[in-house]
Amino acid sequence: MMKQLPLLPLLPLLPLLLLFSLLTGNSSACTNADSKVISTEGTDVILPCSPSTRENLQNKLFDWKKVGQGGETLHEVFMYDSAVHYERHSGQSEQFKGRVSYFQNELKHGNASIFIRKTKVIDSGSYTCYFPKLQPDEKFCIELVVDPILTVRTIPGASPKPHVKIIAESNSWARLQCEVHGAHPEPKVEWWDGSGNILPAEEPQVSERGGSYDVILHTTVTKTDNYSCVASQEEIKHQISAETLVHISGAASKPSVTIIDQTKDFSLLQCEVNGAFPKPLLQWTDSSGNTLNTEEPQVSERGGSYDVILNITVTKTDRYQCVASQEEIRHQSKPAHIYVSLSAPDVVMKTSAGVTMVSI
Repeated sequence: MMKQLPLLPLLPLLPLLLLFSLLTGNSSACTNADSKVISTEGTDVILPCSPSTRENLQNKLFDWKKVGQGGETLHEVFMYDSAVHYERHSGQSEQFKGRVSYFQNELKHGNASIFIRKTKVIDSGSYTCYFPKLQPDEKFCIELVVDPILTVRTIPGASPKPHVKIIAESNSWARLQCEVHGAHPEPKVEWWDGSGNILPAEEPQVSERGGSYDVILHTTVTKTDNYSCVASQEEIKHQISAETLVHISGAASKPSVTIIDQTKDFSLLQCEVNGAFPKPLLQWTDSSGNTLNTEEPQVSERGGSYDVILNITVTKTDRYQCVASQEEIRHQSKPAHIYVSLSAPDVVMKTSAGVTMVSI
C-alpha cells in the first residue's frame, strides 16, 4: 500500500493528491488478504489462486473480480467455466480486455492463477478468486499493489512538453534553453546528454502564478550530441522530455588518410584534419591498438580553426588507423583506417653454386 505522507506540507496539493489517489485505486478490501502481490507499473504480474482441495479444475468454475472496500464488484476480471472464459463471450470489464490469461495446462493441478499483462496503476486494489460450485464454496482475497513509475501522464497539473531551443552558439559551444510552463506541483527540470547523464546547468529561473509554476533552465554544451530537457514531478509520478540535436561545428570530422610514399621497405602515411576547433590531437595506432611514434604535426590556423597534418613511416604490413581528439570538448572523431602491404624481405641462401637471393 502507499505510504502515508505528512499532511501539513502537502495541504496545497490535496486536490491533486486526491485525484491521483482515485486514479491509483489503491484502497484494499483484503483486511486479511490470502496473498499480497507487489508489481511495478508496466510489468506483468501473476495473481495466485488454488482451492484448498487442489483438485482438477478443467470442468469447474472459478471467477476473478476486482472488488471495492465493501466487497462490491468493481470490475469483472476473468471467469472460467468448463473451458469457457471471457475471451469467448462478453462480460469482462474493458479495463482488462486483452490483458488477462490463465494457465490452461495447470488447471488439472488445481491452479486457477491469472496472468495480467502490462499492469497499470489503476489495477491496484483487491481481487477475489471465487469457486462457487465447490462443496463447500471457497473465496480467496488477493491484494495487488502496482507501484507507479515516472512516465508521461495526462492529469491536471502535469507539466506539458518542454520547449527547447539554442539561444547562442559558436564553433565550439552552444547555449541551450528549456522552458516549462503551467506545471503543478513545481517540476524538477534537468538537461541530459545523449547517454542520459545529467549536465551541469545554471540556477533555474522559477516563477509562480495562480498556483502553477514556470521554469526556465539554461546549460552550455561543447560537443555534438542529442540533448534532452526533462521535467519531472515526483509527487504525481509524471515525467516528460523534449530533445534537440546540437552540432558543434568545430568538432573534428573523420580524418583523411593516404599513402604519400612507399617502397618495398616502408610506407609514408599521412593523416589530415581540416577546420577543427579547438586544435585537435592526431594519433596513429596499429591494428593491436599500440600508439606509434610519428613526426611532429604540421599545424596551421585560419579563421579560428585548425588544420593538422600528421605523418608516420611504417615498416610492416598491417592495418593502421588515425583518430582526432579534442579533450576540451570531450570529442573524438571516427577512426580512419588504411591497409599497408609491404613486400617481404629477401632471404639469402647459400648453395654450392654460390649465393642465391630468394624473395618470400
